[in-house]
Amino acid sequence: MSTSETSPIRGNFEQVKDGPWAGWWKWSGKDPFEDGTGPFFVKRDERGIVTGFIPEAKNLNGHGIVHGGSLMTFADFSLFMVAASNGDEVSGVTVTMNCEFVSGAQAGEMLTARGECVRAGGSLVFARGTILRTGANGQEEAVLSFSGTIKRARRTSH
Repeated sequence: MSTSETSPIRGNFEQVKDGPWAGWWKWSGKDPFEDGTGPFFVKRDERGIVTGFIPEAKNLNGHGIVHGGSLMTFADFSLFMVAASNGDEVSGVTVTMNCEFVSGAQAGEMLTARGECVRAGGSLVFARGTILRTGANGQEEAVLSFSGTIKRARRTSH
């Protein structure tokens, strides 16, 4: 397989073939809440794992900016992608999540997130990152910073 055909994260992902997300990957599993908020995407570039999301009208709050809950849902997705960036499939649940809202975002504005896996232990994985938007000056600007802990799912044998 060529690099463009290999998922950047181990797991159940399918590559997007056309449109604005062509070349990115989307998780093909079921998550009704995340599916209703997203869709969210992931890819690996020269800087590492990056996730992407373009908020729509459904993601706005009463002030006309992207709702904090939508940003936190995207941050949670990104937490798992960053945690698995070392090639280790991370299956589990979020046990802690800390978020700092730095600035607002608008519908139709492409948001990306980057971060790092701080530590991946046997049962807990620690990661952190930042959701970014591209400002009017062409520079990346922080929208939300996040950190969290994932409890790995226990593997059972039958």
